[in-house]
Amino acid sequence: MSNINSMNLSDEMFKTDNRVNDTFYLDVEKSIRKKFRKDIWCKFTKGIKEYELVQEGDKIAVCISGGKDSMLMAKLFQELKRHDKIPFEVMFLVMDPGYSPANRSLIEENAAKLNIPITVFDSDIFDSVYHIEKSPCYLCARMRRGYLYSRARDFGCNKIALGHHYDDVIETILMGMLYGAQVQTMMPKLHSTNFSGMELIRPMYLIREDSIKAWSQYNGLHFLQCACRFTEACSEENNSTTSKRQEIKELIRQMKKDNPFVEGNIFRSVENVSLNTIIAYKKDGVKHNFLDSYGKTTNED
Repeated sequence: MSNINSMNLSDEMFKTDNRVNDTFYLDVEKSIRKKFRKDIWCKFTKGIKEYELVQEGDKIAVCISGGKDSMLMAKLFQELKRHDKIPFEVMFLVMDPGYSPANRSLIEENAAKLNIPITVFDSDIFDSVYHIEKSPCYLCARMRRGYLYSRARDFGCNKIALGHHYDDVIETILMGMLYGAQVQTMMPKLHSTNFSGMELIRPMYLIREDSIKAWSQYNGLHFLQCACRFTEACSEENNSTTSKRQEIKELIRQMKKDNPFVEGNIFRSVENVSLNTIIAYKKDGVKHNFLDSYGKTTNED
C-alpha cells in the first residue's frame, strides 16, 4: 500500500449527486428519533458518551460499506450533528474495492434515498486478494482499513468510524476463545499503529443487530449484503472466517434458550477480568505470568 498517497485524488474520487426528490429520508430520520429511540438512538448516544468517542474539534470519516450497519451509522451521525452539542465535523466516505456495477449503483441509490452526501473513491483490493489462498478475508480487511485511514487523513480527518455492533463484539470474544485460544475483545476505539494521530471508533458498539434489522425492515430498506468477490466464488466450507462466525452466532442462539442473559454475560466478561485469577496475560506486547508475583502477594483460594 506504499503508493496510496501518490494516487491522483481528482481522478479517482467524486461526490455523489444526492438531490432527493421526496421526503422519504425525513420519515427514516423520524423513525430513529421516535420508534427506535430506545433501542438505537439512545444506545448510540450512550456509546458515544461512555467510551468518549467524539470530542470537540473532531473531523470524523464515517466509513460506509453499503450494508445496513454503516448506512444506519451515517444517519445517526447526521442526527448527532443536527443536535450539535459537541462541535465536530463529519464526512461520509465510501470505498469501492471492486464492486460490480449493480452493487455500486445500489450504494449510491440508497445514499441518495437517505440523503447521505457520500464521497466515493476506488481501489483494487478485490483484485489484489482474489487469488490469495491463506486468510484472504483478514488481508482484505487490513487493506480496506489502510485505504480508509489514508483517504480520511487526506481529507483532514482524525478519526474513522466503523459500523461494528454489539453482536459483532460478543461473537468476536467467543471466536477468540474457541478458535484463537485468547481472551480479547473488539475495542470501542483504537489508536492507529500505522497512521499517526488517527483513531478508529465504533459508535454502534451498544446497538443490537436485531434492532438494526428491525429499523431497516420498518423503513422498507434493502442494503448491500456481502459483495466480496471471494465469498461469491467460494463455498461456505472453504470460507472459514464466515462459517466460523456463523457457528458462533448459532452457538449463542442455542445458549440463549437456556440462559436469556448469556449475551450480556459474554459482553461484560471482558469488563470484569480479575488479573489475580489469570495465569498469564499480555500488556503492550509483553507477556506477564502469575508466577512473576506469586508469593509476594496473598491470594485467597
